[in-house]
Amino acid sequence: MKKFIALLLSLVMVASLAACGEGGSAKSGLKAGFIFLHDENSTYDLNFINAAKEACKSVGAEIVLKTNIPEGQECYEAACELADAGCDIIFADSFGHEDFMIQAAKEYPDVQFCHATGTKAHTAGVANYHNAFAAIYEGRYLAGIAAGLKLNEMINNGDITADQCKIGYIGAFTYAEVISGYTSFFLGARSVCPSATMEVTFTGSWYDETAEKEGANKLMDDGCVLISQHADSMGAPTACETRGVPNVSYNGSTQTAAPNTYIVSSRINWAPYFEFCMNAVKDKKEIPADWTGTIATNSVLLTDLGTAAAAGTQEAIDKAKSDMAAGTLHVFDTATFTVDGAPLTSYMADVDTDANYEGDHEVITNGYFNESGEGFRSAPYFDIQIDGITLLDTAF
Repeated sequence: MKKFIALLLSLVMVASLAACGEGGSAKSGLKAGFIFLHDENSTYDLNFINAAKEACKSVGAEIVLKTNIPEGQECYEAACELADAGCDIIFADSFGHEDFMIQAAKEYPDVQFCHATGTKAHTAGVANYHNAFAAIYEGRYLAGIAAGLKLNEMINNGDITADQCKIGYIGAFTYAEVISGYTSFFLGARSVCPSATMEVTFTGSWYDETAEKEGANKLMDDGCVLISQHADSMGAPTACETRGVPNVSYNGSTQTAAPNTYIVSSRINWAPYFEFCMNAVKDKKEIPADWTGTIATNSVLLTDLGTAAAAGTQEAIDKAKSDMAAGTLHVFDTATFTVDGAPLTSYMADVDTDANYEGDHEVITNGYFNESGEGFRSAPYFDIQIDGITLLDTAF
């Protein structure tokens, strides 16, 4: 009876959602369900929503979207409703959805469950449950180069001195995903502006416009002359525009909202993964437990440069991107940073996540930290605090 009621509610809710989100009928006979933590007002979720529509249109699949699904039992219920509604494959987009997606996957073994940013697929032993991420640290490093060149321009213009090159960064939580992101961004900036330092503050939420705006203002009040973020609202970009401070955003361009201060944004393009998984289901092929997209698979993208970008930025980004593709530039090259004043020569990372968060894989090889996608799991596990970065709070 519970499943029957859920099915009726699901059918009513999705009746207005036509194939591919744009009207028309599906061509492949495939039905894909998507679970989003927020809705289009979140830059993070909007990026996923756009990719889902693009991928379903490409594959010819029917699409069903569920937005504003919390990281709790609501996710399990949403996943069950989608399965009962006939979805062949179900995707979820937020870290805290994982346990509930695994729970649903166990209950519906004939449906494929794919989860972005999760860490447990390679150890959970659930054949129809899968994790995915992208090497976004590559994109953040490139965006960091744009930030560093902007700092150099400000020095050359006499706006700041070299010892005032302090970057501010608003993070959501102290997860490895966020640490990997702000560290790669910082290393990109420092690769062209050696005097750069960084302060990081955390909001304790993926999407909180007020907290993100307050965080940006706090950092600017503390002398940060450029702001970036791993958070999903327009809080930080609008605060920067108000105060005339350059900004590097995330998950999409903020040029319209911040025409005078926007530099660039990096984002994950999820369409290649969605298409890969849906085609695998259609062709009855296996989906790997972990999948990591890269710049080479068009899964890591940078937006067009904003008007605040410094001269020569595109050329510098293109050169670094080419070096990454050639394997001559590694984002976490241990020769480019220190930890407590010393080089990092060995590190056991917590790849197989357990309750004690104990390291289980040696990840320093060939002179660099092998971040996600290099043979272990798709989600980031770089959780090291390197010199040059100061955390203003660690409550989250």
